[in-house]
Amino acid sequence: APRTAIWKHTIPARPVAMFKQPPSSNGIEGISLLQRANKQANQPYDQVPASDGAGSARAQKPDDDDEDNIQVDIDESLMNTGEDGLETSEALGRLDRFGRNELEEKTKSKLKVFIGHFTGPMPCMIWAAILIEAIILDWANFWVLLFLQCLNGSVGFYEDSKAGDAVAALKASLKPEAFVKRNGRWAKIHAGELVPGDRVALNAGGAVPADCRICAGMPVEIDQAALTGESLPVTMYPGDVAKMGSTVTRGEIDAIVACTGSNTFFGKTAAMIQSVDEMGNFQKVLLKITYFLLIISSVLVLIAMGYLIAMGEEFLRSLAFGVVLLVASIPIAMQVVCTTTMALGSRKLADQKAIVARLSSIEQMASMTILCSDKTGTLTLNKMVLQDVLPYQTGATENDCLQCAALAAKWKEPAKDALDTLVLNAVDRGPLDAFEQLEYTPFDPVRKRTEAKLRSPDGRVFNVMKGAPNIVLAYCENKEDIRAEFEESVQNFAERGIRALAVARGFEPGGLVMVGLLTFLDPPRPDTKRTIERAIEQGIAVKMITGDHVAIAKETSRTLGMGDNILLPTELPNYEANTDLPKTLGDDYGEMIEDCDGFAQVFPEHKFLIVEALRQKGYSCGMTGDGVNDAPALKRADVGIAVQGATDAARAAADLILTAPGLSVIVDAIIISRCIFQRMKNYVIYRVACTIQLLAFFFLAVLTIHPKDYEGVGDSTFFNLPVVALVVITILNDGTIISIAYDHVEPSPRPERWNLPILFAVATWLGVVAVASSMLLLHLALSSHDPDSLFQTTFGIKDLSMPHVKCMVYLKISLSDFFTVFTARTQGFFWERAPGGLLMACAVLATVSSTLLSLNWPFGEVQDDGSMNMSGIDSGLAVFTWVYCLIWFFIQDCMKVVLYKLLYQFDVSGLRTESEKCAERAFEKSPESRIGKVEEELSKMKQVMAAMAQSNFKAVKLAANSAM
Repeated sequence: APRTAIWKHTIPARPVAMFKQPPSSNGIEGISLLQRANKQANQPYDQVPASDGAGSARAQKPDDDDEDNIQVDIDESLMNTGEDGLETSEALGRLDRFGRNELEEKTKSKLKVFIGHFTGPMPCMIWAAILIEAIILDWANFWVLLFLQCLNGSVGFYEDSKAGDAVAALKASLKPEAFVKRNGRWAKIHAGELVPGDRVALNAGGAVPADCRICAGMPVEIDQAALTGESLPVTMYPGDVAKMGSTVTRGEIDAIVACTGSNTFFGKTAAMIQSVDEMGNFQKVLLKITYFLLIISSVLVLIAMGYLIAMGEEFLRSLAFGVVLLVASIPIAMQVVCTTTMALGSRKLADQKAIVARLSSIEQMASMTILCSDKTGTLTLNKMVLQDVLPYQTGATENDCLQCAALAAKWKEPAKDALDTLVLNAVDRGPLDAFEQLEYTPFDPVRKRTEAKLRSPDGRVFNVMKGAPNIVLAYCENKEDIRAEFEESVQNFAERGIRALAVARGFEPGGLVMVGLLTFLDPPRPDTKRTIERAIEQGIAVKMITGDHVAIAKETSRTLGMGDNILLPTELPNYEANTDLPKTLGDDYGEMIEDCDGFAQVFPEHKFLIVEALRQKGYSCGMTGDGVNDAPALKRADVGIAVQGATDAARAAADLILTAPGLSVIVDAIIISRCIFQRMKNYVIYRVACTIQLLAFFFLAVLTIHPKDYEGVGDSTFFNLPVVALVVITILNDGTIISIAYDHVEPSPRPERWNLPILFAVATWLGVVAVASSMLLLHLALSSHDPDSLFQTTFGIKDLSMPHVKCMVYLKISLSDFFTVFTARTQGFFWERAPGGLLMACAVLATVSSTLLSLNWPFGEVQDDGSMNMSGIDSGLAVFTWVYCLIWFFIQDCMKVVLYKLLYQFDVSGLRTESEKCAERAFEKSPESRIGKVEEELSKMKQVMAAMAQSNFKAVKLAANSAM
């Protein structure tokens, strides 16, 4: 696998594990009693677990029960490796048995993917039309349809060509080399050749090449931020398992490889990503629309063709008519127009520092109803910030506490860890140079403190110590005087998830005295609270999903106004990678997840389950994250959002990649995506309405209108338009309708969704009105030879020939089609929102072009009787057609407004219920709601106090009466 940043550090060629215990069969039994006691002590700069009455347990080793839930399966029979490591022959045997230390990748050939885009329902409809055009030797239309088919397939193939990027990025993250001891000698080998039971060297700055169990020796610190989301390194003791993908930050030790490849914690993360293989929501919607149109067109075409054949028409003539209906029913440009709309929208999102990795995710972002957010680095700054300084020594100031903490470090050198950085950045280092550092004892995970001996400017020698509060307190001579108050403070901080660092000082020959307590926290980003409020205003519920400790999660959630109902993953079921997800997750756990404000101390499988349960409950779920641990949930979510600084794995699994810090850009992206969704929905309503108009018009015209029954228009059995006329309508209207990507729209105040029953109802209603107007116009035009007809008596139009009638109907259909765009783009009257400038310009271009073509039709063909099948009309007839279409456009728009009001009034397909629920959810999380709840609680307290006062008054009065 290629080398990436996470594996950039190398390990010395001859590693030496320091502080080893005497050798044993597996390198673990030699742990001393002191080390075993230390394993139960507090972690560096932390307090004991909150359940024991103190602060965060960030670096605390998990309880056995918890560890069983989160650790990978280890075959103990493979772990009995001695000091000399495995024999080469044994290693080769295990390599054959367990495979390489690499992630398995499910691949699909590019050819199969490419062919798949030409064999779906919509492509098959177009292929059928192409085949029929070839049978009747209409080569012009044949090439036009073939070109559109190739264009649609190519666009879809380009989108799918990025499949598998998430797994590829995870695979690229595997360390290419590792130091392993075999046959008693250290050697550098390819990390893919490691096997369970190998003895490897872990050194500071190096990466962990597989899941490894720590051997006997001093504890080491492991940075697992990319895996678990924990802000600080975790101290690991002999017997603990360091996970592949983490980095050693302090110490060095031997370890025994426990799991490799897909069996590792890291590998199971990749397996969960690969398990997500389903069609996107937008593709599902297009498929449903295609099936809807396919069923309608198939039924109408078969009925019409059967009717024509029964009436004595030739088969090829009937087949040609079937081509007309088939071409009319195929939304040829739907995929191209929607893809173009999303592509143009992605540019706007890029301007807002949000890069779209999968275009169809724009549609799903507009539908998002719940946003599950990672905490560390997403809601918070991912860096420790000093909170409060509490002096304990009489006369000590905050500056004294900070100065003592800084003197217990190498202030003239670069900071060695995050806490030294925090302290040194909070104090003026200039005055520190007046002190002379005589001795310095750096921090180590066992001692949990840092000490220094210094000489002050006046020549006095003193000692300073900083470290975990209970450790430092034990060395202070005034510990009994301050213990109660000190431990109460630490307890209060711990319950709020705030870490504490104690500082003590003592002048020789006296002992140490507690100077003060420094508190620090990974604080929320400045804009996070407002971002969450804006998300709630947009109808989106926000939940925190973090690997951090529950106390820290509750404090962060409380600070951000998200609530403090934070649950642990013990409430969730177990899930094994490469197994099918239960279909009852939503029913069994959905309500619990809905009601809580978030989860803490979760692992990748928990995030995965939470997202899946919400999706099964019908929510459109978004997930943010930045680490490898977030990648499976990012992939499973409807919208995976990788925040700034995310790992390659997270970015590859995500649909949206943020290049600016924090979540503020997400709300802007949601608003933009809803605008894009509105444009696509408007286009789909327009396109379905036009399809219904054409299909129903030709179907009814064939069955109910026979030109030979009208005087002076010929002996045709049925009415139809040349296929080229329909192709021209498609090219002009669908070609220029791409400008809808620039239309002016107003984003919905609530999450969008493809409410297909409503969409089909509106589109059908618009189509029916258009069909009625077209049928009426056709009847009037064919009756123009009748002296009593409306055309002659009212409009003075008479004696229209069949070629002129066809051209007028062509102009009417073309104009009605484009006018339907302006009806479909609003739920109210069309004048309530002005269209975009480019859309208006394209409307003028399309309608004027259609008008010019109707005046001078260039595609006429000579029929058997020597007449043209279609010829241009005069300007007067064109003006009449324009006025006629505009009148019906107003009628169509008014009918649409009435329909929407009826649909909302009768709550069709949950239209009103969904709107009310969204508004209710937004109000529950709003400041007004919280203020109302506080006022309600105050009112209850006043009533209780009044009742108590009244009760006491009666008691006093009764006592007074008794005394008298």
